[in-house]
Amino acid sequence: MLVFRPLLGLLRDQGAETEVTSRDYAQTLQLLELHGIGAEVLGAHGGRSRFGKARSLTSRLHALRRWARGRSFDIALAHGSHELTLTARRLGIPSATTFDYEFAWLQHQLGCRAATRVVVPEAIPRERLERYRVKPPKLLQYRGLKEEYYLADFEPDPAALEPFQIDPARTLVVVRTPPDVSLYHRRSNPLYPQVLDHLGRNDGVHAIVLPRTPEQRDYVRRLELPSVLVPERAVDGQSLIAFSDLVVSAGGTMNREAVALGVPVYTTYGGRLGGVDELLIHKGRLIPLSDPRALDVRKRNGSRERVRRDPALMLDLLMSARD
Repeated sequence: MLVFRPLLGLLRDQGAETEVTSRDYAQTLQLLELHGIGAEVLGAHGGRSRFGKARSLTSRLHALRRWARGRSFDIALAHGSHELTLTARRLGIPSATTFDYEFAWLQHQLGCRAATRVVVPEAIPRERLERYRVKPPKLLQYRGLKEEYYLADFEPDPAALEPFQIDPARTLVVVRTPPDVSLYHRRSNPLYPQVLDHLGRNDGVHAIVLPRTPEQRDYVRRLELPSVLVPERAVDGQSLIAFSDLVVSAGGTMNREAVALGVPVYTTYGGRLGGVDELLIHKGRLIPLSDPRALDVRKRNGSRERVRRDPALMLDLLMSARD
């Protein structure tokens, strides 16, 4: 969702009329509100089961088609939303989709084949995309991380820390929960509760845990770990990352946001590593974690090295679907 925040601004500056759709899942609607993005809510997440996901796909396809039919859209842009590219193809609208994790096989089989353009990072080897029958000119690749584009103009807001009563003498760690409802992440992740326990009992730490779902939030709270803080609702996660000393995340996007913002980050992801994470690990920008005791938990002072890339370059790649 945040991928499109700067792109929406660029499009509107160019005089384009834009419409945003979203499904009702976890904190998505709260995040849209937090970032001031108005959206038409169509459909909901299908949960963990394949049957539920298939039913949700069918329902959202029907809802999108009814909503979009007759509205004279010139192009449809998606980040991993195969329902949007499928709907666009059915209605004869050119579309572009983007993603940065290549092993979500089912989703990409549908979305990539329907899209006019598929835009992915250079870090993903092209041979891994052959399964989706995607190759140039349909396939376009960009340098760096998508987070380096959509966070290019980002500056952290100190107000993000106010609800947590942070002691500046303690090490601030941001923890992201695993993507338990994803088809591509079905393995149990025993490392995640070990990390929670290790950080949550350290009286020199504030560990802000950012759950994906109410069930994950309730699970963390039931642990009653003295150094763990859990927000009530969606928060400005990018600002929390920027002000933190360390990030420990089981999710790809937050890992890469930390990298883009120059914050040390450990990954506890339990699925198959994609090309982006493989490259970041190779370059030492992302640290794989197998034992919580290996965490380098300490205060970090000084400036953070950031990489900022022009979001207009990303927009040009996506908009080439009209050519």
